[in-house]
Amino acid sequence: MKCPNCLSENNKVVESRGTDDGERIRRRRECLDCTKRFTTYEVIENIPVIIIKKDGSREFFDYKKLFNGILKACQKRPISLDTIKNISKEIEAKIQNKLDVEVNSSIIGELAMNSLRKIDEVAYVRFASVYRQFKDVNDFMDDLKNLINK
Repeated sequence: MKCPNCLSENNKVVESRGTDDGERIRRRRECLDCTKRFTTYEVIENIPVIIIKKDGSREFFDYKKLFNGILKACQKRPISLDTIKNISKEIEAKIQNKLDVEVNSSIIGELAMNSLRKIDEVAYVRFASVYRQFKDVNDFMDDLKNLINK
């Protein structure tokens, strides 16, 4: 990091703290040559993740799409918006932490279903019915029986 005053790279961090949004770190630095202080912000660089869909097509991961799918499954259920946001953020973090450039959509669907299964069975069934695209009632009943047995 170069000092904006004298362009020296000889500086130290005097203070660090997170910003209000929690997305960045604010660092107060002091140049060891000219003693001027300056502020820098550190941001996590997210590598774009490509989702491989069931039909083989690819698209960028879209947090809003995930959030809206979970939100629809939780409609008219006693699940807070904060819980839905947390589930969506946890799934996004798991995908980003895999460090894979491409992720199969089935992984995202399974992560969402596992999270919903833990908090609300009706929301889980709603999400599963859309995600798994059951061919007939028997497939749907088999999934419900598995849920009941667990």
